[in-house]
Amino acid sequence: MTKFKDFGTGTFSPESEPISFKLHNEEFFCVPEIQGSVLLRMVGSTSDENPARSAAMITEFFEHVLTDESVARFNELIESKDRTVSIQTLGEITGWIIEEYSDRPEAQPEA
Repeated sequence: MTKFKDFGTGTFSPESEPISFKLHNEEFFCVPEIQGSVLLRMVGSTSDENPARSAAMITEFFEHVLTDESVARFNELIESKDRTVSIQTLGEITGWIIEEYSDRPEAQPEA
């Protein structure tokens, strides 16, 4: 007897509420859903003893979660000489976004 389970197509859930946040009076928008592998890499990087690797993962994380328009503005903001965004603030935003994505119920495949 073969054991088999179909996990569906992983289709987008239209019930997903948009995720956005404000920083320095600019609103940034996240994509409605992200790959589970991105969250797994984020969790894995938090236990990494290498601070450079953890910092790189945070930058990569924003590339995955922000919409194309928002990521361009966000990168400009965090590189700005006039408007400072601390590492603590980046960590808080990252943690909040991860909570928002991981608290969403997964769409179940149709039977």
